[in-house]
Amino acid sequence: MLSARSLFQEIVDNDDSFQLFCSIAASGEAQGGWENARIAALVPDAMRHLAPKITRHGADEDKHGRIFHALLRKRGLHAVPVPPETDYTMLLERRGIGLAHDKLRRQEALTEDDIVVYLAHSRVTEQRAADQMDMLVRYFGDHPVVGKAIHMISNDEDNHLAYCHEELLRLARAGHGRTIQRVLRESALAEIAVYRDVSLAVMDHMGRLLHWPAPKAALLAAGIRGTYAYERFSGWHRMVGLRMPERRDALGGAPLTTPEYA
Repeated sequence: MLSARSLFQEIVDNDDSFQLFCSIAASGEAQGGWENARIAALVPDAMRHLAPKITRHGADEDKHGRIFHALLRKRGLHAVPVPPETDYTMLLERRGIGLAHDKLRRQEALTEDDIVVYLAHSRVTEQRAADQMDMLVRYFGDHPVVGKAIHMISNDEDNHLAYCHEELLRLARAGHGRTIQRVLRESALAEIAVYRDVSLAVMDHMGRLLHWPAPKAALLAAGIRGTYAYERFSGWHRMVGLRMPERRDALGGAPLTTPEYA
């Protein structure tokens, strides 16, 4: 029976597909780490209190990248180039979502609106990440190879999502509410389209590596398109709501590492 559990198990069990999976994940986390580090360095003076939390956000994502590289090393594998059609972060940037890398490379302070855009974009993408990690914890939290890493990353993603909710609510109270809602909606609608395209591309690559028969590949592609149709109709609303999280000040401390993944 085709299921998320059996699909991921198949990917993990094969060296080539596991190598590509970890390489894509590590690349995305490294990009996120760089982006957050640059944003922290360029935060406007009026919002300098956010710099430590943004730095912590980036440090967590750098840690996740190291985790995926460590998983590869344990299998005697190395990272491979990421196909551009699977580069989630790059494709979002091309759609004008989030802060452009050109802007982050400059030595000019960001504006308050830039920080609102960053947090709103992060709230959307962290929802996706948290949902994915919840699924992986449910199915593979006790897996002997990836279970520990999944739990660690899942906890961090929950912290990141809580941080975005809390800071966006604070900014809404400070008068940025309309901008926040506009950027959340734009980001969510773009994200679900990019996620569909990236998912189709990843499954296409996995299918070739794992020699999936055409009916199986077609069924997976139909499932991805069906998910997009649901999200485009109504599912995207879960990505734009704001509520005070149970985890308060989730990024208020120093980033946590373990000797294994340091």
